[in-house]
Amino acid sequence: MTIQKKATVISSSVAAVLTIMKLVIGIASGSVAVLASAIDSVLDMFVSIFNYFAISNSEKPADKNFNYGRGKIEALASVIEGTIITISGLFLLYQAIDKAINGEISQYLDISIYVMIASLIITISLVIFLNSIAKKTNSMVIKADALHYKTDVYSNAAVLISLVLVGFTGYEIIDVFVGGGIALYIMYSAYELIKEGVLVLLDRAVDEDITEKIETIIKANEKVNAYHLLRTREAGHQTFVEVHLVFDCLITLMDAHRATDNIEDKIKKIDPKRDWIINIHMDPYDDFLMNEENKNLSYSTNL
Repeated sequence: MTIQKKATVISSSVAAVLTIMKLVIGIASGSVAVLASAIDSVLDMFVSIFNYFAISNSEKPADKNFNYGRGKIEALASVIEGTIITISGLFLLYQAIDKAINGEISQYLDISIYVMIASLIITISLVIFLNSIAKKTNSMVIKADALHYKTDVYSNAAVLISLVLVGFTGYEIIDVFVGGGIALYIMYSAYELIKEGVLVLLDRAVDEDITEKIETIIKANEKVNAYHLLRTREAGHQTFVEVHLVFDCLITLMDAHRATDNIEDKIKKIDPKRDWIINIHMDPYDDFLMNEENKNLSYSTNL
């Protein structure tokens, strides 16, 4: 079992424990804030289980049906996870509004406070663990999971504060505002997950600083006269790079191949944690402008 899979198993188990703790107290106490946190933990559990299967599929090697592998499953999982989080946020907002209208009173505040303290400590430990795995693997799913549980840290802290304030003041409106605030924050955090996943599915280029480093490596090779059609994209833990390199027409194939190998090795050293898939096309002259002119001419003829 890979370290990514182990991380999702651990996060699923932790979410299951937190779900039971919060759900029992949330229903018994009538606190919207605690119930909101409980429902969020239920979703955490299912999302972490879903992430396990997403990682399992994304790690499968390329085959005749998926020539580039299944790395985009991680991005798809991120979009689905963000959508689920958004729906849960809307439900929690409804619960807060419903309590404000009906004026329900919270019960078992002492036990609720102890449960939320334990939940806060457990969640902080889990976030630290997931962040360490995300840095080691550069997995989008683990990053999303870490961000998800990070929002739980803030929501758990807010719930704890609201319970203490309700206990001291007796104002149930505090619980309503905190529960509603958590719902809005959950939906806001989900937006980033959905956005990042969609951009990967649309083959967004890698960060500009990485692209600049790739260009610097290409320009530094004395065998390369020019380059064009540099393209990059990411899919899960894989980073794809395509480029056309222009060599002197008299260079031997062996020398040109050695130059491209040297460039590939240096690109891979930009970030050794990434799984680099590099495809370099070797040109004996710069045909980029010629190809562009032919495309334009063909387009004009078709008109």
